[in-house]
Amino acid sequence: MHIDYLVKMANDIGQFFAVYPDTPETEQEIAAHLQRFWTPDMRATLRDHVAQGGAGLQPLVARAVLRLQQPAATA
Repeated sequence: MHIDYLVKMANDIGQFFAVYPDTPETEQEIAAHLQRFWTPDMRATLRDHVAQGGAGLQPLVARAVLRLQQPAATA
């Protein structure tokens, strides 16, 4: 999938969450959405894009993508 399309879709998700405060919890909600609804390949492509600077991504979305790289805590 072309990165421009992934960036647009990710920013659309970020726009939905724009009404919420810019907090770590909001970042986590965006990351959770990406985890639930995006394929592993889509997430990996977006993570690679952020690692290369994340051109075009809203800052909140870029930070949320970084959360995808963190392993989930186990209880």
